Amino acid sequence: MAITDRARDTWDRISPRERRLVVIGGIALPLVLAIWLGLAIRDGLIAIETKNAKTRKALIVLADLKARGTASASSAAAIQFPKEALSLPTYLSEAATTAGFKLKGTTPRNPVNRDGFVTESVAINVDDLDLEQLKTFLEAVETKDTVAITHLSITRDRSDKSKVDAKLEVSTYAHPDEAAGSGSGSGGTSSGSSGTGR
Repeated sequence: MAITDRARDTWDRISPRERRLVVIGGIALPLVLAIWLGLAIRDGLIAIETKNAKTRKALIVLADLKARGTASASSAAAIQFPKEALSLPTYLSEAATTAGFKLKGTTPRNPVNRDGFVTESVAINVDDLDLEQLKTFLEAVETKDTVAITHLSITRDRSDKSKVDAKLEVSTYAHPDEAAGSGSGSGGTSSGSSGTGR
């Protein structure tokens, strides 16, 4: 009751003009807070929608890159293949550097010889990348016609939803008979030295 009595005495002592200001302030303050809260929520929703739009766009690009990886193998007849396959660990490490991260390592698969072609593949895992990094990395990997992403699996990082983890299998192709017959000099030699360095 003491607080109530003190408030009543204060109210009685102030002038009518000051009372109006107190009433206006009491009405305006909740309105200002409500407007500020509404704007903050709207800005947050806009930021989330912008981020989601970028995510959707990046995922579409990743799906397109994955589809083009399969198409690369089917259009093999139009590609000039080297005599020896290039060194995938070195090539992928350079692609990772282009995308702004360091590749932890690669797991080689057994080479496959079929119809005069040699296919060498490696499996890799990349973790904690944002979508732009992954997009840049995949584009860098498929710069060469003789390199294709033959498997791609992407999952959201459990600890940070803005990051993704990916499992890839990357293959490179060589055609010893074709390269020997065409007499390609410097290109076949450099690829061969890279391959023997593995």
